[in-house]
Amino acid sequence: QTPLVESGGALVQPGESLTLSCKTSAYTQDFAIGWFRQASGKGREGVSCISLDGLNTKYADSVKGRFTISRDNSKKMVYLQMNDLKPEDTAVYYCALDHTTAAWSHFVPQCRPSADFAAWGHGTQVTVSS
Repeated sequence: QTPLVESGGALVQPGESLTLSCKTSAYTQDFAIGWFRQASGKGREGVSCISLDGLNTKYADSVKGRFTISRDNSKKMVYLQMNDLKPEDTAVYYCALDHTTAAWSHFVPQCRPSADFAAWGHGTQVTVSS
């Protein structure tokens, strides 16, 4: 299966900003999308999720107020704007698609890893360090 394609990861200093992108153009249909991350030695966790129409979102408590998820379905793109980055944000960030949401325009899934997120990208590394 053609994977989702993430980009934008980099090495940055604390307090700086990054924007991650997820290209979904391999799919002819829109779905709810989630951003997840996995730090070294830790389990994968949900960061932010967005409904297929872009009208509803969810955020992990650790990033709320700092990160913003958005999408442009005309361009088949999903974005994660990350501000005021902290060392604990260091992780591989993944974009994933919830295959059960094609008929649910306003639905935001529980933003946690599950079998519903059946399509994943290869990930992009974000490192926050002095």
